[in-house]
Amino acid sequence: MQLPPTILQALSRACSRDLSQFDEAFLRKSLDKRLSALSLDTAEAYLARLAEDSAEAPAFSGTLNISYSEFFRNSLNWALLEHAVLPGLVERMPSSGRAEIRIWSAACAAGQEAYSIALLIDELASSGSRPIPCRIFATDIVESELAAARRGVYGAASVQNVRVKHLDAYFTRAGDTYTVMPRLREQIDFSMYDLLDGRSTCPPASIFGDFGIIMCSNVLLYYRPDVRKSILSKVRSSLAPGGYLVTGEAERGIVEWAGGFVPIDAAGSVFRAAR
Repeated sequence: MQLPPTILQALSRACSRDLSQFDEAFLRKSLDKRLSALSLDTAEAYLARLAEDSAEAPAFSGTLNISYSEFFRNSLNWALLEHAVLPGLVERMPSSGRAEIRIWSAACAAGQEAYSIALLIDELASSGSRPIPCRIFATDIVESELAAARRGVYGAASVQNVRVKHLDAYFTRAGDTYTVMPRLREQIDFSMYDLLDGRSTCPPASIFGDFGIIMCSNVLLYYRPDVRKSILSKVRSSLAPGGYLVTGEAERGIVEWAGGFVPIDAAGSVFRAAR
C-alpha cells in the first residue's frame, strides 16, 4: 500500500528530512512498526499522535536509520576480497604509482565492516615482506553508531563470524566482550557523512576520494530507484581507476540495473566500474 502524499509530507515536516527519497515499501514498514508500537490502526491516527507527541518524530525517524552490520557479513564477498581484490590492489601499487590503498566503508554502523577489511589488510601485510600503506574511512549518519565503532567493543554474538585465529590475534577478550586491538583502530577514520549529500562526492575526511575499494552494503535497498542511481554515480566518481564496489548480496540486481559496473564473479556482489 502506498503512503498518501499528504501523510508523506506531514512525516517529512515532522522529521525535518525528505522522506520521499526512501523506498515506498520501506517507509510503509517503518510506519507499520510505529502503528503497532502505539496500538494505532490508521496512518491518520498516527499523524494525530505525531502532532501532539514531540517524542514521536524522532522515534519514527530512528526507524529509518538501519544501523546493522556484522563482521565478515556475506562470506562470498569476503572471500573475493581476501583472495583476489586485496592481493591484486597490492600487486598493482608499484605500477599504478599509488602510495597507499584507500578504502571507504559507507554506512558503517558500529564499525564491523571497517574492522573486517582492516584485519584482512593487516594479515596480508604480515604474510608479505613489507607493510601495506592503507587508509580506511568509515562513515555513517548516526553519531551513536560512530561512537560505538570508535570504541571497537563487541559482544560474543557479534564476533561469531570471526575466525578463531583472528579473534586471538586482533581482539582482547574480557568475559563475553571482545575489544579490537589498537593497531586496527588506528587504521580507521570514523566520521559523520550523509551519502545523500549532493554537495560532495566523498567524505570530507578523505579529502579527495580516489578509493581502491568502496563498501556500500545493504544501503541501496532502502531508497527509490533514482536515488539508488545517484548514490552509485557518487560512488563511481569516487573510485580510483580499477577500483572496486562491494554491496550487499541482495543489491546485485540493483547495481546491474543501474549500469556502470560489472561484477567480478558470477555469484558475488563485488564490482568494477565499467569502462
